[in-house]
Parts: sequence; structure tokens; C-alpha cells
Amino acid sequence: MKEKNALFEIESENAGHTFAIGFAIGEKAGEGDIFALSGELGAGKTCFTSGLARGLGVGDHYTITSPTFTLINEYPGRCRLYHFDVYRLNQIGELDDLGYDEYVSGKGVVAIEWAEKITNALPPDTVTINFKYVDEKTRMITISGPQKKIRDLVKDIKREV
Repeated sequence: MKEKNALFEIESENAGHTFAIGFAIGEKAGEGDIFALSGELGAGKTCFTSGLARGLGVGDHYTITSPTFTLINEYPGRCRLYHFDVYRLNQIGELDDLGYDEYVSGKGVVAIEWAEKITNALPPDTVTINFKYVDEKTRMITISGPQKKIRDLVKDIKREV
């Protein structure tokens, strides 16, 4: 029987808050977790991923940038972080050239920016995170996925951030 999905929404007041939300989730994330990030350009996907990376123990000497031209960046931490940006993909078949299946079925944590472009290639237990503009600084962040996973990832988030 398929696990029920859950939905969690939080308003981020600024980039620092978005980073803190990512950090809190990164502290609880583990091998095999996949985060599908979507939202307009500049909505907070890379900022969130920076926090996620730090929560996973990726050192401050690594600058977390969107891999728009390289398509994937790897960072060592408590769990290795594989950071994808699929904005420039023209077709879903191009994922094969990246070794996508090995990343999403292997060890480590995967964060995919512009994931709405590859929805059909995402595993069923993917955590989806959508970033929506409210105003210049404020974003509404919606986190959804398997109920138990979402509960574990966000249970202390309002206290921590």
C-alpha cells in the first residue's frame, strides 16, 4: 500500500530564513533522500540548497552555486550532496548522459533545481519543494511528499529557524 502524502507550508521572510529552512532539513536528511526543487528564477532554490548542504555537513570552504552549465555539482559531507540543475535540459533522455539513475538510486542526497522539467523521472518517494514569490524578500515554501518523511523533516522546523 502506498504511503499517504503530506504537505507543509512555511513563509520565508528573507534569504537567511530560506537558508535556515534548508539547513534544518539538511540536518535530518539522509542517504537516498531526493529533493525536487521548483519555482521561478531567483525564488530561493539555490539559497535553500546552500542551507541543505551546510545541514549535511558540507564545509564552508565549498561555495554552493547552481550548476546551470555543468548540470551537476558534488559536495562531500555527512552524506554526499549531488546538486542538479536541469534548466538547460532539452529532453528527459539527456538525464541518461548524466548518470541520473545511479545518483537517484545510490547513496547520498540529491537536490534537483527546476525539477518540474523532469517530473516523470522522479522516484515516488521524492520530496517536492516549491518556492513562490510573495514579495521582493518573502517566499512561500511548500514541502510535500511521503507523510512520514515530511513529518520527520519538518517536525521541529518552526522552532529551529
